[in-house]
Amino acid sequence: MSKGNYLFTSESVSEGHPDKVCDRISDAVVDAFLTADPEARVACETLTTTNRIVLAGEVRGPAPLVDADLNVNAAQMEEIARAAVKDIGYEQDGFHWKDAEVSVYLHGQSSDIAQGVDAAGNKDEGAGDQGLMFGYACRETDVLMPAPIHYSHAILRSLAEARHSGAEPGLGPDSKSQVTLRYENGKPVGAASVVVSTQHGEELSQEDVRAIVRPHVENVLPDGWMCSEDEFYVNPTGRFVIGGPDGDAGLTGRKIIVDTYGGAAPHGGGAFSGKDPTKVDRSAAYASRYLAKNVVAAELAERCTIQVAYAIGVSKPLSVYVDTYGTGKVDEEALAIALQKAMDLSPRGIREHLELNRPIYARTAAYGHFGRQPDPDGGFSWEKTDLVEALHNAL
Repeated sequence: MSKGNYLFTSESVSEGHPDKVCDRISDAVVDAFLTADPEARVACETLTTTNRIVLAGEVRGPAPLVDADLNVNAAQMEEIARAAVKDIGYEQDGFHWKDAEVSVYLHGQSSDIAQGVDAAGNKDEGAGDQGLMFGYACRETDVLMPAPIHYSHAILRSLAEARHSGAEPGLGPDSKSQVTLRYENGKPVGAASVVVSTQHGEELSQEDVRAIVRPHVENVLPDGWMCSEDEFYVNPTGRFVIGGPDGDAGLTGRKIIVDTYGGAAPHGGGAFSGKDPTKVDRSAAYASRYLAKNVVAAELAERCTIQVAYAIGVSKPLSVYVDTYGTGKVDEEALAIALQKAMDLSPRGIREHLELNRPIYARTAAYGHFGRQPDPDGGFSWEKTDLVEALHNAL
């Protein structure tokens, strides 16, 4: 097989997957704090298992969410968690939005962390932690995302919409997809295999579920891309009635490859959900995607990876790296300089440019943080391609 001909696979998981339930709850907590105070600080982790939800982490915010002694309003956090689970659709014996036991162990932010992040005197706001973040864009889809993860997400979104609308009441909230695409000369040309596992009611057989799933896959994939029948796998175990946190424990931040590029690009290792935008794990990853997408949209490259690195308490990035995989039309070193001229990559600069101090995060918790349409209220602002002219000018 030549270098340009290969198979590549990415997976997605639905909003009802145990880990995604946790991501959703953690991001709902972030939204609640940012609604009360755009400068609030949140690092919220969630654990779920059979009829149990546990919240832990550090926060800083105003009353009534936090009192003067830094005690978190546990009743309000519980209400946020239950509302998130209800919206996902869990009303099962083993995991029910109303019946689950909720424990809240959120507490005040560490003063040691706070002093490193806060602006003071001549010191600008520093990064909330050390780390490296990556952004990526390519021309495989109209949203400039890798095709395997794009179609994996789209299949599950389609199934979720059918479930929420009542069109497919036999489906449960928990599901997974996996799409393997065939590449020729470096470009995707069709599906080699598709796997979909979805929770379902007792009354549905494996063939019933297969019949429900098939049109959602066929409608998502481009014409002629559907895999052969013997490579189309639906609920391969034969039964998926027990699902969600009742079937498997969930934790915030365990689906970082699902959240980003499906393995088609590097990942720095940091999760997004449950973190306010002073945490560069989140905000700098968004900025890196924004810059990479604008590079490709500006027709400066067919593919682009951008890495940025930070130290806790330091405002400027330690490094900015650009790789255009031999498809670039300008020198990569010059492009790295131009990107920093076009956008302030300090934590404050990122937050202000992308307007990240808004309650826009619960919607990001499932079906990927990238490749989405920007919302009128500022959600997915990092998906805009409004930096094209500034990049050309900087070059």
